[in-house]
Amino acid sequence: MSAEQQWDYSYDVVVVGSGNGGLTAALCSYEMGTKDVLVVEKSDLYGGTSSVSGGGVWIPCNRYARGAGAQDSLEAAKTYLRQLITEEEVPEYQLDAYLENAPRMVDFMHQRTRMRYVTLEHYPDYYTNLDGAMEGHRSMEPETFNADELGEEWRRLRRTHPMMHLGGIIGITQVEAALLVGQQPGWWKTALKLVVDYLLDIPWRFKDKFHRRLATGCAGVARLRASMLDRDIPLWLNTAMTRVVDEDGKVLGIEVTRNGKPLRIQARKAVVLAAGGFEHNQEMREQYLPKPTDHNWSAGVRENTGDAIREGIRLGAKMHRLNEAWWCNTISVPGEDIPRLSIMEKSYPGSIVVNPAGERFSNESQNYMAFQQETFRKHSEENPCNPSWQVFDANFRATYFVGPLYNSKFRPDWMVPKSYEQQGFFAKADTVRELAQKINVDPDGLENTVVKMNEFARNGEDPDCNRGESAYDRYYGDPRVTPNPCLGPVDSPPYYAMRVDPGDFGTQGGMVINEHAQVLHEDGHVIEGLYAIGNCSAPTLPCYPGPGSTLGPAMTFAYQAAKAITGYQAD
Repeated sequence: MSAEQQWDYSYDVVVVGSGNGGLTAALCSYEMGTKDVLVVEKSDLYGGTSSVSGGGVWIPCNRYARGAGAQDSLEAAKTYLRQLITEEEVPEYQLDAYLENAPRMVDFMHQRTRMRYVTLEHYPDYYTNLDGAMEGHRSMEPETFNADELGEEWRRLRRTHPMMHLGGIIGITQVEAALLVGQQPGWWKTALKLVVDYLLDIPWRFKDKFHRRLATGCAGVARLRASMLDRDIPLWLNTAMTRVVDEDGKVLGIEVTRNGKPLRIQARKAVVLAAGGFEHNQEMREQYLPKPTDHNWSAGVRENTGDAIREGIRLGAKMHRLNEAWWCNTISVPGEDIPRLSIMEKSYPGSIVVNPAGERFSNESQNYMAFQQETFRKHSEENPCNPSWQVFDANFRATYFVGPLYNSKFRPDWMVPKSYEQQGFFAKADTVRELAQKINVDPDGLENTVVKMNEFARNGEDPDCNRGESAYDRYYGDPRVTPNPCLGPVDSPPYYAMRVDPGDFGTQGGMVINEHAQVLHEDGHVIEGLYAIGNCSAPTLPCYPGPGSTLGPAMTFAYQAAKAITGYQAD
């Protein structure tokens, strides 16, 4: 199609995708002087996987950490990262651009928009045994935000995952979640305050069942969207990009389908692709990702089907790490639309995760990315690690929240839906052997594993998987349990099992970019007018060094893209 044809609309910058990266790109472009910006979103809700997520952002030396007195340096952060990331995985220019500009992005957005974060003082890096690691203050979570500040736009905001809502309706912060799920000292006071605040907000009860107060991922997105509304930056929903328009190697705009109608939108300066990965494209999963793989195990939003990545491939963009995802065990609950992430549940003392042989295959308390990567390394036809089951006893069930089971105080066994057992998601038995038979796990193997774990719990050491040896392991441990807060016995009948799947919250690979977020062609030259950020670009932090390792780079390279597009010179 000739570029001389009529455009239906024309903007300086067109951003595809409405997560943290896309909205940051739009706001930075506007604030840097290019105010004619459009954001298009495939879904009827804005926010993408950013909004569904916990909203954490991993940025060393950010202003909120400095304000809390944290002692950190970019040199220490780079030392830490280079032990986890090779030059082949992430080139020097990309890592340096991230570390140097991420704190600047935070300052820029803090000074000019409604973006606000809170430093996570006690949330450690994921590999605290390495040089340069920190035991807190590198990750931050969004400051809570009132939905009514969005006007009617709050109705179109994608909510954070149901697992981050108390009772399914009251959003909770990451700090509150760790307190409530683990039922740590003082948890009931926090829960009571949240419930009372919710009930007393009578005017809002007439508007929505959800709490007025937004937290975690959707709070971060809401703050960015409110900042866009302050500037009248348009956001089109129900607008799916179908093609990137290019001519003679230069990107000129995009073709979309908006509410069923095809349109051509000119981008006079740039197209910024921020449309996520391909986690819900089963064909692409089969082509690129390790097996077993099923898009139904992914907690990414359903609209993420690789639209931007497929266009990048068509345009000859260099691709990297399409065989990787942001791995995390997921809990596919019968009757729920989106899987839950298994982050906290399997970390607490008194449960184990086993394969069909009834054997543990990894440290259940380590970070979710590393656990899942080890699952794939050890999985084979001869020794499958799928399906896997979290196995625990009555004491664990009474003490901790376990996915949709909550705990036996809030949801006793008689209240657990029959469909959970009927659909092979959950099982209960009076003995470990009987439980193994119900879930098709080797009974001898499971009995032996439970005996070993009970011994490990008494001794406080796990020679099989080293559970509880790192600061991250202990973050979701229980300090009331000794001698190791991550190791507890499984010895109080009845016994339970809940299926966990090798899932993810997004794919990781995509278009290779330079330090300005410009997309590089397979032969190394820049594809003029095309930028990529977030999960449709190759990752900056593929090892997942700490909480928020996807959103940090997405927002930082959005800032970098805006500088390149506008010619803005940062102070």
